[in-house]
Amino acid sequence: MKVEMSPPRITVVGIGADGWPGVPERLRGLVLAADTVLGGPRHLAMLPRAPGQRRRAWPSPLREGLPDLLASLEGRAVVALASGDPLVSGIGSTLIDLLGADAVRVEPAVSSVALARARMGWPAEGSTVLSLVGRDPHLLMRDLAPGRRVLVLSSDAATPGTVAALLVGAGYGGSRMTVLGDLGAAGESRSASKARDWLGSPPEEVPRLHVLALELSGPTGLGLVAGLPDDAFEHDGQLTKRDLRASALARLAPSPGQHLWDVGAGAGSVGIEWMRAHPSCTATAVEADAGRAERIGRNADRLGVPGLRVVAGRAPDALEGLAPPDAVFVGGGATRPGVLDACLEALIPGGRLVVHGVTLETERLLADAYRRHGGELTRTAVETAAPIGAFTGWSPARTVTQWSLATSPGSA
Repeated sequence: MKVEMSPPRITVVGIGADGWPGVPERLRGLVLAADTVLGGPRHLAMLPRAPGQRRRAWPSPLREGLPDLLASLEGRAVVALASGDPLVSGIGSTLIDLLGADAVRVEPAVSSVALARARMGWPAEGSTVLSLVGRDPHLLMRDLAPGRRVLVLSSDAATPGTVAALLVGAGYGGSRMTVLGDLGAAGESRSASKARDWLGSPPEEVPRLHVLALELSGPTGLGLVAGLPDDAFEHDGQLTKRDLRASALARLAPSPGQHLWDVGAGAGSVGIEWMRAHPSCTATAVEADAGRAERIGRNADRLGVPGLRVVAGRAPDALEGLAPPDAVFVGGGATRPGVLDACLEALIPGGRLVVHGVTLETERLLADAYRRHGGELTRTAVETAAPIGAFTGWSPARTVTQWSLATSPGSA
């Protein structure tokens, strides 16, 4: 929801760990001259008195309460206070999303990320930043690879313990964890241990404000290219197998910021790999079987994409009201009346559709769809080597018919 707001605009001022004394004189004057100052209780408490100035703490819950608060401030000179760089997992990003970039001016302090890199001696191009502020810690699982450096923006003092447990569970117990507390303040602190040691003997106290620097050590990761091993997924046999999954994802073409429907999701493998392609990719998995739907959630957590939305229901009814897709994969249930039509109707210009079938009935349906809409129709037969007594022979899997369609960017 966009909030309509006329100038004057909001200025967001970043404050470092050294507090109000570290704010440049120019910005101090701006803050004290504002009609209204917004911020967290900690930031507001550090300000000197300014007669007649209104000071308002952020609403809770933040996102739901912000539109009404901002609408009430129309026509006022408003300053918002934030920690460090307001555009690093900060309020600046939220305000720009609500008001638009032209309505928000950001005056950053040195970010905790920049300070953490400086303390660790890590070049920006050689490390990754992962925010776990208010987010599911399983996001870390996507970044696991030996030798990788990750700066974690922690949600609270419990985050390092949660991260240590995830690392140990994934075979990364030898990873070095460095807690960088109160960066930029006089009482800045630093402590380090291996993940397994953290679990065995956690420190008595962790600074509430800290960045967690991880130097990962463990087995070779699964990689980010489509076609994870089948045994990477918990499943009951209802799984789009590795070679066919890679083929489908090549045609679905995951791109940053795009959304996928994984219809008849089974183990959720296609939706999960779609989201692993880029951190901003999103997906909704639709699965009629309640047990499989729960299993999809477990697979998504373990493979680092806990944001995968799982809808326990049967298409086409379960598709109503879902966020519009940029791409659709139908791994099962294509012959159910209305499913294919609903998926075709949902495609936006430039959207992609891939449908798999193993039965004659589905094959006839896809052949007819190919005749009417065009696209690409293929049949794939995969054979793998397997023991035959004392010898080795080829073991064939079911042949799969795949229909894929890419709509024109200018089509309706």
